Amino acid sequence: MRTLYVVTHPEATHHVEGVVGGWHDSQLTPAGVRAAVSLARALRAQIPDGAEVELFSSDLRRTLRTADEVAELFGVKPVLDRRLREKSYGEAGGKPQEWLDRRFVPPPAVGERMDHDEGVAGSETKAAWARRVYAAMDEILRSTCEHQIVVTHGGSLTFVVASWIKMPIESAGYASFRAPSGSITTLREDDFFHNRQVVGLGCTLHLDSARDG
Repeated sequence: MRTLYVVTHPEATHHVEGVVGGWHDSQLTPAGVRAAVSLARALRAQIPDGAEVELFSSDLRRTLRTADEVAELFGVKPVLDRRLREKSYGEAGGKPQEWLDRRFVPPPAVGERMDHDEGVAGSETKAAWARRVYAAMDEILRSTCEHQIVVTHGGSLTFVVASWIKMPIESAGYASFRAPSGSITTLREDDFFHNRQVVGLGCTLHLDSARDG
């Protein structure tokens, strides 16, 4: 039975500074580091001792720092993949959120949503974003390892889950799987029917210990 644990990085500096994340290479705050420690411990408690584990991560500093905490407990080295990054907001990355809010053109309720132009120079379309995350997932799932951990971003989680359930990219225009920062989403495939479940979406129970600390 394959289980995929999808981690969204905890609190990063762009969250508290009120600036746009995306490919802006922010780092974890002290609270984010404590949450990453708790998150890694939660994963260690769920995965049997001695089980083979593979760890994949976005290459941005906030996800890599999160993956490092996980790697230390499991004795593995993270495989870095820039395709697991958050959406690129182009020239808005690192600018105040209100700067983006004034210029952002939301997608239409009906019509073209995947290739929609959001009005910000250099910003990825939803289609481009989805294609790269799907490609990363295709590669990850070629492995037969039964316990895999993927460290990514809150926005990109949608396409990790959509890829997992084999939703066609062209059908993902309305898809949104929301999860808090520092969460764990558990995906499982059984060995008999090979059905793919979303066992838990965006669990944050482990963060209680980080807050108490």
